[in-house]
Amino acid sequence: MTVALPVDVAGADPLIRRSDHADFQSDVALSLTKRVGRPPREIGALVEEHLDDEVIASTRLSGPGFVNITLTNASIWSQLAVRANADRLGVATPLDGERVVIDYSSPNVAKQMHVGHLRTTIIGDALARILSFLGAQVIRQNHLGDWGTQFGMLIQYIDEHPDARWHHTDLPGADASIAAL
Repeated sequence: MTVALPVDVAGADPLIRRSDHADFQSDVALSLTKRVGRPPREIGALVEEHLDDEVIASTRLSGPGFVNITLTNASIWSQLAVRANADRLGVATPLDGERVVIDYSSPNVAKQMHVGHLRTTIIGDALARILSFLGAQVIRQNHLGDWGTQFGMLIQYIDEHPDARWHHTDLPGADASIAAL
């Protein structure tokens, strides 16, 4: 762009996205209109003239100044071959050294489990695998609910009813004082 345009274009970050008309579409001409002081289609034509690269098969202007870029089949296949032969398929490890904690489902043991608990476990496992592949040190955590309330209620009951009895016919000491437990 610096060759095609007479002004400083530093900091101009064009939006490049998929296109229905080509492999990619850029709004660079639209984003530079005010800075360059020319109509977007004129800027797009200048950029298009200077896009001469072996990976580009063709360029075409559309609409108010979008630059549509089509890549050569050879360049696409060569990139696919490079990625297919790489151990990680060309995926970088941007999270290398990061520590991430994934808390799987945490069902409350005092309540009934349901399919929602499985769903969050599956999502948690998928996230853990993705983050691990991206280089993160993943700590997988499964916290089993809130036992505090249940034990608190039991302790309070034992305090308030020291003479209560525990009765179970198939266990030794089946008729014992709760305090004896």
